[in-house]
Amino acid sequence: MRPPPPKPEPITPRILLRAYAAGLFPMAEDAEADYLHWFDPRERGIFPLDRLSVSKSLAKAIKAKKFDIRIDQDFDAVLAGCAESRPGREKTWINKTIAALFRELFDMGFAHTVEAWREGELVGGLYGLALGGAFFGESMFHHVTDASKVCLTYLVARLRFGGFSLLDAQFVTPHLESLGAIEISRADYRRRLDAALDLQGDFRALDPQAAPEEVLSLVRAP
Repeated sequence: MRPPPPKPEPITPRILLRAYAAGLFPMAEDAEADYLHWFDPRERGIFPLDRLSVSKSLAKAIKAKKFDIRIDQDFDAVLAGCAESRPGREKTWINKTIAALFRELFDMGFAHTVEAWREGELVGGLYGLALGGAFFGESMFHHVTDASKVCLTYLVARLRFGGFSLLDAQFVTPHLESLGAIEISRADYRRRLDAALDLQGDFRALDPQAAPEEVLSLVRAP
């Protein structure tokens, strides 16, 4: 009788960091899955940091300070919001393993959030991982119109101000494409990733209370 195959070694935060630096990222089948799949797509989604699409209505919402934008204030709540079921996506790829790993990465200073608050309530946000001059966007959510779009705009402004060169979107959806995301080849992605990892981006360089006009000036091409 053959012995059972050895159990795979548990994934640690350090292993996860090395995987992202090599161009890989994990996803689970659903929230209840106890294993992860590793992805290295042939076509990779990115947001060119000088081509974010900011509509007139979105710019108006930013100028009106429709939301109180905060950084890294409630990571667990943002992760929970991103993992919620929603119309068109009944299952989530964020399982307990991913949630625990990114919570550790947050405590280590690698994972970050951009959050939209209104009247003391979290109404939208996004989270991701910063390595060198690369930011790997993981997921975003909103409970109020424009909340996640405003967070994305503030993220791009923060990355540009902080010396980042790559915003990874993993896969391009019609929604992300409408905001400026594009697909590039795996080889092109690897070149951009290698160049970004040589940089020292500073996620906290931009003042959290930066004026809307400064944020919009950072995301609009000169």
